[in-house]
Amino acid sequence: MKLTEVRGIGEKRAKDFKKIGVTTTEELVRYFPRTYLDMTNRVSVREVLHGDMALIACTLVYVEPVRSKGRLKIVRALLEQGNDNFTAVWFNMPYVAQKLKPGEYLFYGRVQDYYDRISLMNPTFERLDANNRLKGLVPVYPLKSGLAQWVVRDGVRRALEAEQFPSVIPEELIRKYRLAPLPDAFRAIHAPNTVSEMHRAAERVALEEYFTLISAFKLIKGDKGEARLLRYSVTEREVANFEKRFPFSFTPGQQGAVRAIYDDLTGPARMNRLLQGDVGSGKTAVALTGIFMAVRSGYQAVYLSPTEVLAAQNYALLQTYFPDYRVGYLAGASTAKEKRELKSALEAGEIDILCGTHAVLQGDVHFARLSFCVCDEQHRFGVAQRNTLSEKGEGADVLVMSATPIPRTLSLIFYGDLDVTTIPDKPKERQAVSTSVIPARKYADMLGWIRGEVKRGKQAYFVCPKIEDDEGEVASVTELYEKLRAALPDVRFALLHGRMKETEKADTMSAFKRHEYDALVSTTVIEVGVDVPNATIMAIYNAERFGLSQLHQLRGRVGRGNEKSYCFLLVGSESETALERLAVLKSTTDGFKLAEKDLELRGSGDFLGTRQSGKFLSEIKNLSYGTEVIFTAKKLVDEAFERRLNYAAIRTAALKKYESLKDVVLN
Repeated sequence: MKLTEVRGIGEKRAKDFKKIGVTTTEELVRYFPRTYLDMTNRVSVREVLHGDMALIACTLVYVEPVRSKGRLKIVRALLEQGNDNFTAVWFNMPYVAQKLKPGEYLFYGRVQDYYDRISLMNPTFERLDANNRLKGLVPVYPLKSGLAQWVVRDGVRRALEAEQFPSVIPEELIRKYRLAPLPDAFRAIHAPNTVSEMHRAAERVALEEYFTLISAFKLIKGDKGEARLLRYSVTEREVANFEKRFPFSFTPGQQGAVRAIYDDLTGPARMNRLLQGDVGSGKTAVALTGIFMAVRSGYQAVYLSPTEVLAAQNYALLQTYFPDYRVGYLAGASTAKEKRELKSALEAGEIDILCGTHAVLQGDVHFARLSFCVCDEQHRFGVAQRNTLSEKGEGADVLVMSATPIPRTLSLIFYGDLDVTTIPDKPKERQAVSTSVIPARKYADMLGWIRGEVKRGKQAYFVCPKIEDDEGEVASVTELYEKLRAALPDVRFALLHGRMKETEKADTMSAFKRHEYDALVSTTVIEVGVDVPNATIMAIYNAERFGLSQLHQLRGRVGRGNEKSYCFLLVGSESETALERLAVLKSTTDGFKLAEKDLELRGSGDFLGTRQSGKFLSEIKNLSYGTEVIFTAKKLVDEAFERRLNYAAIRTAALKKYESLKDVVLN
């Protein structure tokens, strides 16, 4: 039902909820807390550490007028706890200034502690007075508009009373496996009495979501295969000769991947293969060999990259390894004339290989005889986008690649009937990267050592963690950039972040690669694909806030040349859990082992998130649940389909929720 049908939610309030993507009672009860405040766990400002999430009871003394810094709107408040002063800072949330009045509050946010100046970044807050005595576990919701926490809590409570909770899981299986009623689980997530009750409720809701998603995969995949329409004439000898163009010998893993692609292209069914390999395993060389099979057979090929930085890098590679073929480049930054001329040549068959970004997917991009599509860093593209690419050629073969290892436990469930090739080894030339955990007391020593390496001609990355608010992220990395320039005035620093234009990013990376800069201060935008062999140092701030797989990806940006490389993990919180996770990273360079460990330590909900699963499961990204939920859901789906329990209802619910999957050919 519409939110305006709920008592207490009028048109104005409904507009506020719409800003966070909530327009119905169903969406509101599925708008889960991102965390909970334990009212018994308040801390002293003297005890907090840089990077901590802290709940602090204090007095708000003064709110400064809203300041502008470029596109940023900054609100700063002065807070007191006893004799200790600290601040709270909000980025691009000017409405906060109107809501804050002097008095007693609870603030909850991320701690920044630079030079003994403590600030809470973008904290949530609650007024403490006689009418607001918060107790027990209190949900905290992710907010992006003028909504207050108490407004969302009150709205959720009313929506829970109005909403029905039909389960897709057949009633017979609910009884057989003694599953908790779904309505009880939703209520316990929003108003838990204990942490254990909240976890049990989260697992029940996650089970429902995985059951629906896995059912959709099962319905879409089926048993169908597509017969081959295109005939390749390239010979194995020609493929072997092409491999000799590379300045290294293919590893057994690369050779196996090339063989799998060749067998696909000369077999009876159209190829749709996932090629996954760890950082530095040589996937790009395999992809270029597949492209050669296509163009040598008289067809066109396309190489799709998620960013202009990577597209430009891949374009240069294609020109190097295909000097006898015509290579084109298409990206958003291309001029109108360049785009027009390229599209005309492409449709006329005058271009053999097209390299580009999302611009390639536009409706006016036509090929004469496209047969081979490469989609680099497949998790950056939606399934519909990959399908759009393959449909630009009749019966085109598709190779999607990922350097983000998918844990075997997940791939068996979600990609069980996909053709998956894994490159398990690395080129012998690659050196292991020395990995160290750096506590705060060693920070100055690390900077001094890096300065010495830079003077020896080496280059370094400094990576700032992503934070919830994009503007806050930009402010955070900019602040780090300025502090590093002040600390190391003789080092040439460049700045890179996600809010820059693609052309700016590409120019900055190109200049860094040409060694016009000694160091690059960046967000995780450099995580994938950037290749600067002279960069031998990676320093990652607040490393405990990253997943192991993401840290491994960042570490993979160094160690790409012949020089010894180093990765420094700077910790803001030296908790036992954080140090345990980072110790795992120090002990292995196997990305697939790390992915499995990441899944074990962080749980599947956090591991998948929105980045690796697109819109799939995005509703439950804030929930905490274990890997066993996935296997239980798979078991229930298999039993429901085998016994045809509630089949029509499951089909309707699964395909309605995940209708975007209908366009995907996974076999």
